[in-house]
Amino acid sequence: MAVLTRDVILAEIDAGRIRIEPFERSQVGPASIDLTLGDQIRVIEPGTAPIPLKADVDYRDHTRLEALDRPFVLAAGVTIHGITRERITLAPNLCGFLEGRSRFARLGLMIHVTSAFVQPGVSNRQVLEISNVSGHPLELHAGVRICQIVLLRAEGEAVYSGRFSDQDEL
Repeated sequence: MAVLTRDVILAEIDAGRIRIEPFERSQVGPASIDLTLGDQIRVIEPGTAPIPLKADVDYRDHTRLEALDRPFVLAAGVTIHGITRERITLAPNLCGFLEGRSRFARLGLMIHVTSAFVQPGVSNRQVLEISNVSGHPLELHAGVRICQIVLLRAEGEAVYSGRFSDQDEL
């Protein structure tokens, strides 16, 4: 696998093998595409009972949906879910990894806990597991370029059709 650089990313976009909607060419950096935080978040409900981590667990059963129509203060040590404003569609031989942006990481913001991989052939919006690992509250705003996707060319082709293949909402 090889990381795609700006010129290759733009050529793949122009050829329709990568689609980002909505998209501005200024989102493409030297080897990644910036993605923005959408207008919804999911907050994990406080509780005292442990959440059973079994195959059928559904995060929606333990969270509440909130509009991000005003800034959200993410307390230190808290994790929420966000979703990218952009819908990402990749060709079957392209995949990627979601990464934080250093300007926010240096303040203690993580945009994924462990599920950074974007499957080949995907066509959806990406859910972010946003965590504040700093000792200070952080204020989140919809529309901010909060993360980036690094794209790679895979050997062979595949199309993701799993549990979250059609996610357009949190």
